[in-house]
Amino acid sequence: MAATARQPEGPGLFARMPASSLSRGRTSTLSFFLGLRANRSRRGPCGDIKQAPKENPLKVTRLASAIVASAFGLVSLNAFADVPPPQDVAYPGTLQISVDATDLAHRVFRVHEVVPAQPGPLTLLYPEWIPGNHSPTGPIDKMAGLVVKANGKTLEWTRDPYNVYAFHIDVPQGASSVELDFQYLSPQSPREGRVVMTPEMLDLQWNANALYPAGHYARDIQVQPSATFPAGWQIGTALEVASRDGDTVHFKPINFDDLVDSPIYAGKYFKRLDLDPGAKAAVHLDIVADDPKYLEVTPEQLKIHQNIVQQMYKLYGAHHYNHYDFLLSLSDKMGGEGLEHHRSSEDGVGTGYFTEWKQTWGWRDLLTHEFNHSWDGKYRRGADLATPNFNVPMGDTLLWVYEGQTQFWGQVIAARSGLWNDDQARDMLAAVAATYDRGRPGLASWRNVQDTTNDPTIAQRRPLPYRNYQASEDYYSAGQLIWLDVDGKLRELSHGKKSIDDFARAFFGMDNGAWDVNTYTFGDVVKTLNEVAPYDWAKYLRTRLDGHGPLIGGLESHGWKLVYTDKPSDAVKAMEARRHFVNLTYSLGVAVGKGGQMGDVLWDSPAFKAGLSPGTTIVAVNGHDYSSDGLRDAVAASAKDKSLPIELLVKNFDEYKTIRIDYHDGLKYPHLVRDTSKPDTLATLLKAR
Repeated sequence: MAATARQPEGPGLFARMPASSLSRGRTSTLSFFLGLRANRSRRGPCGDIKQAPKENPLKVTRLASAIVASAFGLVSLNAFADVPPPQDVAYPGTLQISVDATDLAHRVFRVHEVVPAQPGPLTLLYPEWIPGNHSPTGPIDKMAGLVVKANGKTLEWTRDPYNVYAFHIDVPQGASSVELDFQYLSPQSPREGRVVMTPEMLDLQWNANALYPAGHYARDIQVQPSATFPAGWQIGTALEVASRDGDTVHFKPINFDDLVDSPIYAGKYFKRLDLDPGAKAAVHLDIVADDPKYLEVTPEQLKIHQNIVQQMYKLYGAHHYNHYDFLLSLSDKMGGEGLEHHRSSEDGVGTGYFTEWKQTWGWRDLLTHEFNHSWDGKYRRGADLATPNFNVPMGDTLLWVYEGQTQFWGQVIAARSGLWNDDQARDMLAAVAATYDRGRPGLASWRNVQDTTNDPTIAQRRPLPYRNYQASEDYYSAGQLIWLDVDGKLRELSHGKKSIDDFARAFFGMDNGAWDVNTYTFGDVVKTLNEVAPYDWAKYLRTRLDGHGPLIGGLESHGWKLVYTDKPSDAVKAMEARRHFVNLTYSLGVAVGKGGQMGDVLWDSPAFKAGLSPGTTIVAVNGHDYSSDGLRDAVAASAKDKSLPIELLVKNFDEYKTIRIDYHDGLKYPHLVRDTSKPDTLATLLKAR
């Protein structure tokens, strides 16, 4: 997700309206009167679009509304033109898309397109459902200035009243194309969205800078793309360069599906590192930075990043690209990012990724996570997620595989490659496990992991009042724990001869070099698990996805236990430093940010029961000005002297009040300890291949 942070953050460290109510078995009175029988597109079992001669209730309803409105003189009937459903036929001609990305002062991308067209109605779409975000997050609110011309004359366009991402145009006789000009007004500050253009770098995302014709699969629309960058800037992208004309780069023709999947990082300060020297399928790390000093990479750091590639190859035994580019931004200005693509990934971290290596280890699994998606998510993709274009709704039911297993392998490969040592990997795993042991009361009561696969559409990563109780995108880290559990079960069933590595190779490791889309269903997952080790895997998975039980059984099966002590782990310290907060989730039940600003408050925790809520501010602790150390000290003191309450002066809007929390169990932070009665298969899992 987009997708900024790939891990759901809660108090724990990480942590479609129906088309119509008309009966399918009846023809509506209106359609009977008008003699209408519309073809309705439906999704096949592998994500393909098949045509069935069924009535389209939505089309009928829209037309009925149009006729009523037209009859009363409310609107022209032309305003209710249909959006053609995608067909798997080649679009006639090649789109030309040119982006001017030089207006750094205003952070504006200027787009010019030439769209081959025939006289008559034409519908253009702005991408709505964004891959990697798994949701309708196309930034239509930032598209502006649309002008359409044909034969040198300006044409009127009409936005579809029921689909704001669709624009209807009447192409005049004699015209063989239309020309489009518009701007993408990129965010000026984080409150408007992710900043993608700064004085030193930019991120050109084609989904935000293109319109495309409706009625065709995105893969059937050929595009000739080009882009102009600030003078002297260098670029990183999976696109292949055809030619250069000054600061304008012309890329080789590509279909629209793959164009949207091929963003560009450009920067004033740029470095390219070869992560697989001499390989036929080259892998590069393309880095842009706020300042050239942040581009300094030691030989040891380079070797670790080269290990990522080799460890992935040893895991899967195949790759699914003809070349791959990590697009890495080291910036405190451009927004952080973690967004997967088939032949590249957008990876945005702070400036100190290399230069403050010891302090920034906590987010190093970003690159392994996004790289893993080339196999899991881009090549193998849930059938309901594989849509024919970017304006057909996605189905997210299998995100616990797409994101959950990627979260699992992202952290395992971080350990196997050397991005993390074993202690760091266990500390991070303990933090995740604690979230699903004590930090998600909503999953223990009213929601389940499967239901959270709807969150990309429900919440779209907007702030939530009580995230721990509401739950949000827990298919990431809860999914990670489910797959850890699966690994333990595979080892048990096979008496140590098989593991999740065998599943990964069988499920994702076929057809070396292929980079099309290979869809799967829940049944395919179960089938492959049964081929590795026969068992009732459908029931096993559904119990964990649909139930409300604990999800930390994978720790025990690998020879480790989750415990809580009064000493924070290095992972807790790293995340507190990164996010500038104090994490007392498993004691008081709060996460407190800068200046005492309350973050999430754990549902039914001591703090919750005392009356604290998210958004309030702690002004003082036991009569002294708030500080994070003072709050920790108060919790520790109340454990030593049971008569001492924890007294907080809090501000809620313009009101101040004193809250006393009757809590005496001390600080609690998660750790893993060995269960010596069982073999340490976690060490085996994390060991480099």
